[in-house]
Amino acid sequence: MITFPILSLMTFLPLVGVLFILIIRGDAEISARNAKAIALWSSLFTFALSCVLLVNFDETKTGFQFVEMIDWFPAYGIKYHLGVDGISLFFVILSSFLTPICILSSWNVVQRRVKEYMMAFLVLETFMIGTFAALDSILFYVFFEGVLIPMFLIIGIWGGDRRIYSAFKFFLYTFLGSVLMLVAILTLYFQVGTTDIPTLMASPVATYMQYWLWLAFFASFAVKMPMWPVHTWLPDAHVEAPTAGSVILAGVLLKMGGYGFLRFSIPMFPDATLYFAPMVYWLSIIAIIYTSLVALSQQDMKKMIAYSSVAHMGFVTLGIFTLNVQGIEGGIFQMLSHGLISAALFLCVGVVYDRMHTRDINRYGGIVRNMPKYATVFMILLLGSVGLPGTSGFVGEFLALLGAYQVDPYLAILAGTGVVLGATYMLWLYKTVIFGPQVHADASGMSDLDWRETAMFVPIVVLVIALGVYPSLIMEKISPSVKQLVAQIEPYSVKEANLQMFTNIEPASGKFPPMPDVIKNDNDKMGMTKDK
Repeated sequence: MITFPILSLMTFLPLVGVLFILIIRGDAEISARNAKAIALWSSLFTFALSCVLLVNFDETKTGFQFVEMIDWFPAYGIKYHLGVDGISLFFVILSSFLTPICILSSWNVVQRRVKEYMMAFLVLETFMIGTFAALDSILFYVFFEGVLIPMFLIIGIWGGDRRIYSAFKFFLYTFLGSVLMLVAILTLYFQVGTTDIPTLMASPVATYMQYWLWLAFFASFAVKMPMWPVHTWLPDAHVEAPTAGSVILAGVLLKMGGYGFLRFSIPMFPDATLYFAPMVYWLSIIAIIYTSLVALSQQDMKKMIAYSSVAHMGFVTLGIFTLNVQGIEGGIFQMLSHGLISAALFLCVGVVYDRMHTRDINRYGGIVRNMPKYATVFMILLLGSVGLPGTSGFVGEFLALLGAYQVDPYLAILAGTGVVLGATYMLWLYKTVIFGPQVHADASGMSDLDWRETAMFVPIVVLVIALGVYPSLIMEKISPSVKQLVAQIEPYSVKEANLQMFTNIEPASGKFPPMPDVIKNDNDKMGMTKDK
């Protein structure tokens, strides 16, 4: 039984590392070495706390655990409120797991402003953990938006040639979408009288308001995922970001959108969720097929993996909005699996880029001869990305497709084409880079993985295989919270939802379909009908 505030310690321990880095003195070389050591140990201690969190988590409970609550703005009822359930637990652990790997991957790569670079990643870790642990909507918004600042700096200062353009594009896309979410949070506060997330989840607002609030949250979470067609910032950000930045971006930041759907959109706005679910289905299908086709035409390794991330996030949104247990569990599992596999694939790109300073697929070839360990790791991760049975990638995609099949078999069939397309471009990538003819003499002179790079890949590869063979390692802790979420929307049925949603909007007025009498009466009592 944990009696100390473990979530607060995990959230703010990286900032302690930042303070130590700030007081480092000495010449540039000594300061850089000490900054890297402090950042690594701070992130490792945070990960150790996440392991304690996992061991003490009770999977038989459906509510929030390790809850901490302190008055933050008492006059307005806003609290510093933290807690985790089965849905958020593993996102907290994923954040603390990938941060030390990112720091290790940058050990011999970053040569300028090393102290600032390490501080940026520690601050980023604080905001990531805080986002998944926050149980107050204002606190959530602070952490959710705070992530933009260190990531903007990481891309803009340590990125590639077009880093300024990519950093501003990333910032503006994600920030503008979140402005609407802030308006929605304030609206909820004035309607319900609280910013407490568990209270808001148990007190859905009037149906008429749900549509607009759902769209406001959707504007933020869809960009963060990102969903088609607001995905265009992601390939640019990935290409220009340093390797560690791409790892965190793909591994954790993209998951905040899916987590937001599960924490806000579905439980707080069930009527609107059912109403807009068909729209999400089609956006997901388009993302899966379209971005897979775009990935097929790429010659830049990072850009190909970036587009594959958009396709994989399409499976996530498809699974989540099936609103059944299999689909939602599949969406969560797919996010966790993608967080491991995609992050490791970007590390693979970083390994060869550090040696040849190019991401052009056609500049490599035949490196299996001089890099057999690298070829083995790359193969396992690539097969996990295409969803090979026995890897974690298979479990998430299979459950998401199973959930989609229960809604409509055609959804599963269309989404299944993404699996075939994903295998096509990923196997072509592997064939060209690993077994293709050597077109550049430097490719044959590259050294294999060293001890530091091996230490980065081994835990990820072990987890990818372990979760593929025995998914119950995390599924047992996810399932109770997912079943509770589904129970909240059981009075409704996705199959009975209005699948012809666009034809029921009056073209001239843009109004939503008329409310049933019973709902209208409830809204009248709350003073929420349109005439009021």
